[in-house]
Amino acid sequence: MNRHDVFYGWKVLAAAGWLRVLAGGFHSFAFAILFLPVSRDLNLSRTAASLIFSLARAEGAMEGPIAGHLVDRFGSRIIMTLACLVIGIGYLLLSQAYDFASFTLIYVLVISVGSGFGFVHAASALANHWFFQRRALALAIINASLSLGGALFAPVFAVIVNQYGWRTAALVSGAVFLVAGLPVTRLIYSTPEDKGLAPLGALKAAAETSRAKPQDINHGDNNNEFTARQAMRTAGFWLLVTGGFLRVVGFSAINVHFIPILMWKGVAEQTAAYYLGAMVAFSIPAAIILGITSDRFYRPRVMSLGMVLGAVATLFLLFGGERSQFLFIPLIAAVEALYAVVRATLGDFYGRRHFATISGFVTLFVTSGSMLGPVIAGLAYDRTGGYSLAIQVSLASFALSAISFWMLRRPGRGVR
Repeated sequence: MNRHDVFYGWKVLAAAGWLRVLAGGFHSFAFAILFLPVSRDLNLSRTAASLIFSLARAEGAMEGPIAGHLVDRFGSRIIMTLACLVIGIGYLLLSQAYDFASFTLIYVLVISVGSGFGFVHAASALANHWFFQRRALALAIINASLSLGGALFAPVFAVIVNQYGWRTAALVSGAVFLVAGLPVTRLIYSTPEDKGLAPLGALKAAAETSRAKPQDINHGDNNNEFTARQAMRTAGFWLLVTGGFLRVVGFSAINVHFIPILMWKGVAEQTAAYYLGAMVAFSIPAAIILGITSDRFYRPRVMSLGMVLGAVATLFLLFGGERSQFLFIPLIAAVEALYAVVRATLGDFYGRRHFATISGFVTLFVTSGSMLGPVIAGLAYDRTGGYSLAIQVSLASFALSAISFWMLRRPGRGVR
């Protein structure tokens, strides 16, 4: 490759990023907008509506090891292509759901399966395979792409829902994945070796790793490859799982109930939808800043700091007035932005070869927090008529997550 040529990994990252943009705007952040309209249309309680999202997360947790194994075996390109097809068809079917059972079945077993396989496991594996140097930045771009999609398209999705109904919005989502997403997968190569290249900075990372102390560096290397079973024998794996679980318990409770929480604080429903877009927008620079920072400093420390910011955000939400969202939103965005740093840490600790499988097992344990958080918030509201208890649970989760990440240490090569 000529030194003036653009490294092809950035092109792969751009293609995967575009798919994540679509996923963010028309799926990941769309459920918060669908929450109340679907609840009204299907006559669901807050707990029942939360259960749909929680079941989707439970399915995502169970699929993790399987999805990771398939990504490692068949490559991200094939998985992401199938994901676009499955999600597109799934949303077309969802527009025809007229009861709780059919909506849940389609959303959980069709749409969420496609999203988890294609836009979580496969996308993260791409960044980890193509980049040694700037790994956290690459994963931050992948993560920020989801948020960018939410910032760009979630408000558009909200307008469609409010003016034409959630069923029309589901039809639009399906068309978007089939027309604007599917053709882009042709640009993706699963690994740099498939293109006859090496990961960015691979040789430099190996040289730096041989000279640096494990606790002072972030780069992985070819000699530090763990299988999933070996990774699960290390303390670092379980501290990552614990910190990640507590992170998503708190964040998912707030994220899924974001609009109802702000309405409880006195904000109008449509305005709350715009604030949701603002939170997503803030998470974009937050992801890039945290990614660049964690490429320079020990990543677990950066993760711990991010969770402290999340804890402070919940204090503003709990004790602030109607305008507390102006302080809450930029701080809570840091919690969302930490996803990339967590995945980069996995790559640093356990290598490339089995990354998707190991990441899948982390998802298996961590995503149960995404199932638990929204249900806790829904039960709290149904029983107390408010969200104070739910926010307190998020505060405690964020604080304990910060402690878990602070204790992380990279496993040595001899740890098997």
